[in-house]
Amino acid sequence: MFKRNDIFFETLQNMSDTIVQAIDHFAKGVANPGDLPTFAKVMKEYESKCDGYVHKIVTELNKTFITPIERDDIMELATSLDDVMDGVEACVSRFDMYQMKDHDKQVVVFAGILQRCAVEIQDSIRLLSQKKLLAIREHTIRVNELENEGDEILRTCIKSLFATVTDPIELIKRKEIYERLEQTTDYCEDVANTLESIIMRNS
Repeated sequence: MFKRNDIFFETLQNMSDTIVQAIDHFAKGVANPGDLPTFAKVMKEYESKCDGYVHKIVTELNKTFITPIERDDIMELATSLDDVMDGVEACVSRFDMYQMKDHDKQVVVFAGILQRCAVEIQDSIRLLSQKKLLAIREHTIRVNELENEGDEILRTCIKSLFATVTDPIELIKRKEIYERLEQTTDYCEDVANTLESIIMRNS
């Protein structure tokens, strides 16, 4: 059980759990494109839920004198987790706005990478709440490896896009989505880097 002053760890863990759920929803939605407005609406609900957790952390920081780790670390971790959620939600909103109903294998591959990143982050936050700092490192290393995979997939996607798509509007739409997905893997890496900083300062 969490202690009262571990409300921060509890909330961060809730955020990571929500991100896993949201990215699973994203992966299912891009694998079987269907009702895009509902797809976007559900994702927006996940994004709003994460915003609520950030607000809760800010509120608790303002009234808590002693925190389990540095206040700046708590805030940076919450912000970087929220960036991951915002990145996925932004991608889904583009699917709806651009009415992208076609199955895109490259997006499905990106979704798989984000799912794995989300699980590594979830495991890391759980270990943080248990104060098992050194055990976090294997998960942050894995996130960094997955981000590198995302870079490589983006290069492949863009090369294929310009080689096969002749409609300039379609090219612009897909290029933006690929780039936003890769940027979201960057946000996952930001979470990993923040965790690494926490490990260094608290080990």
